[in-house]
Parts: sequence; structure tokens; C-alpha cells
Amino acid sequence: MRRFAIIGHRAVTDPGFSLNDMPGSAGRMDVLCRCVNASFFLSHDLRRDVECYLILKDGIETTILFKGETVRSLNPDERSAGALIKKALAKTCGSEFVESSPGVFIRRGGLDRLLSEFSFVILDESGADIRGMDILPENLLLSDHQNFTEAEEELIAPLPRVSVGPLVLHADHTITVYQNEVDRRGV
Repeated sequence: MRRFAIIGHRAVTDPGFSLNDMPGSAGRMDVLCRCVNASFFLSHDLRRDVECYLILKDGIETTILFKGETVRSLNPDERSAGALIKKALAKTCGSEFVESSPGVFIRRGGLDRLLSEFSFVILDESGADIRGMDILPENLLLSDHQNFTEAEEELIAPLPRVSVGPLVLHADHTITVYQNEVDRRGV
């Protein structure tokens, strides 16, 4: 199972955001929607061996999980992913994941909890190039359009860092390049 976790620094946890204004009223939820799409979509198919965790930080820290093996109603456009996120945020939840729609889950809690559950590698342009690695990591953590905060950097300081290339890319593009490398290796 390959896992991507993306921190949404300004992503709202209030389901009242407009699908017509995800970059504004939803706190750049559009970035997270593109990451969901990059994690799963192939031409006319989905990657079933992927999980995508969205850590929403604007409000009560919340994690939304998309599971490729069971997700339904996800189409390759931002509004589709946004609608599933909006539905998840409207669901009452606690500290354990609850399903809001097929393959989409929500719980309270964020990065520190996720780091206690899985060993992540940070996708960072200053990390070791994945093309020089014999074995690619399976659990990857990256930030949205903003850098990790000081508090987040403290949490992730001991984690290894890998890169998909020498330039800074958008989060969703980084996922796409990483997926392509996995595909090329036939992993």
C-alpha cells in the first residue's frame, strides 16, 4: 500500500465552503483536491493500492482519508474531490475514522497522530533523489503550497527526505512524478 499525506495549512474544517471558490473560501482546498487526483487517477482507471490522507489545519485539526480500493464517486476534477471532502466535513466524527461516503473517512487529529501510525518519508526538493534509490519509500508526507511550519519541522526532523528532482514543484505534480517513477520500475 502506498500512502500520501498532505498537510493543508489553510484548508478549512467547516463544511460550509463553496465548491465554486475552493481557492478562497476553502483555504486552498483546490491544492488538496489536485493531490487526491494525482494520487489515484490513471486514464480510465484508479490506483487501488493507494491511500491519501489530507490533514486540514484551519479549525479543529482533522484528517480525511481516501482509500483507492473502496472509493466511489471520485471523478478526475477538483469539484468531485471537493464535494467528497465537503461531505466528510459534515459528518460527526471523533478520534477514530468514520466513513462519510464509500472509501472516504474522517477523524479528528492530525500530523502527530499520523506519524505515530506510519513511518513517513518527507518529499522535499533538498532530499535524496529517488532515481538513485534501490527501494522507493511507500509512505510519503508533503506540504501544500506552503512550507512546513516550525512546529511541523520539529515533528518531522528525524525523518528521511527524498526528492523527485532539483526544482520545487507543486504538491500534486510531485505526486505525479513519484507515481511515474513507481510505474517505471514496475513496483
